[in-house]
Amino acid sequence: MPMPCRLIALALFAALMAAPAAAQPASSADSYPNRAIRIIVPFPAGGPSDVLARIIAQKLSEDWKQPVVVENRVGANTVIGAQAAANAPGDGYTLLMAIDSTLTMNQYLYKSLPYDPINDFVPVTIVAKTMQLLIVNAASDIKSVSDLIAKQKAAPGKFNYGAGTITTQLSGYLFNKAAGTQAQLVRYNGSAQVAQGLLTNSVNYVFDGTSAALPLIQGGQFRVLAKFDRRPFPPVPNLPLVSEAPELRNFDELTVWLGIVAPKGTPQPIVNKLQRQVAQVLSDPGVKQKTDAAGLFPSTSTPEEFAAFIRQEAQRWSTVVKETGIQYD
Repeated sequence: MPMPCRLIALALFAALMAAPAAAQPASSADSYPNRAIRIIVPFPAGGPSDVLARIIAQKLSEDWKQPVVVENRVGANTVIGAQAAANAPGDGYTLLMAIDSTLTMNQYLYKSLPYDPINDFVPVTIVAKTMQLLIVNAASDIKSVSDLIAKQKAAPGKFNYGAGTITTQLSGYLFNKAAGTQAQLVRYNGSAQVAQGLLTNSVNYVFDGTSAALPLIQGGQFRVLAKFDRRPFPPVPNLPLVSEAPELRNFDELTVWLGIVAPKGTPQPIVNKLQRQVAQVLSDPGVKQKTDAAGLFPSTSTPEEFAAFIRQEAQRWSTVVKETGIQYD
């Protein structure tokens, strides 16, 4: 190569090496978010997913100086909200506050589900594993799990129970199967309706999380018979596990979990930024105080951990759903 050409080539190479990083394409996460974000909640206002979504949305809005709004899209066992999220652009500006049934059970309950729970979403993080309780009206003469089982056996088919999600509905099925009892399921659309059903004695007992029932537990209108996992429940110290009833030895622990997912195609840098920020929000002392007061139990994970957890839970529940024969279409 002639000397002038070599010098020109070297000069061009040096200029490229010295070019500032800003000259390269910026990551999509660098400017995210620069407009409003919506979190779709597939339940009515007042339930655990709605309460937690609003707590997270408020703090994200404060931290990012952008509106973060909660949109309740109710119906069809979360299918309507999930479908709306699945059809949204994968740009990080639409998120779904999914419950376990949205991602791990609906595919077994519907012959033609209008979204793919595995392939239509990108997992961001688990946000909570709520505590499930077995509750009766305080005016009831049922004082314990054993008492409930004995009364149901004495009057087969005369009892009914309320549940607002497929998880709690299946919990009732597993409970009665293990106890050798029969009860009629009354389906409700969310925890607020479950609490109202028990308050008005429309049902004999309910399986539900803590958020909607907590004020009524603390106010003395509801009596909690047992919890489904070993975490402490401060409003009712020394609350027994369901599995501690003599009739229910080796009954599996059960939790209802919530998680945030984004539509497929959402860039991984944005997913990672969301995960980090939500984890920071849920570790904030002020947020923890609010979630504790609402009876919620925050929990976070990496996107990879959440993806593995979803697949594991889907496999776990497939057998139970098939056993019940429940079909929604």
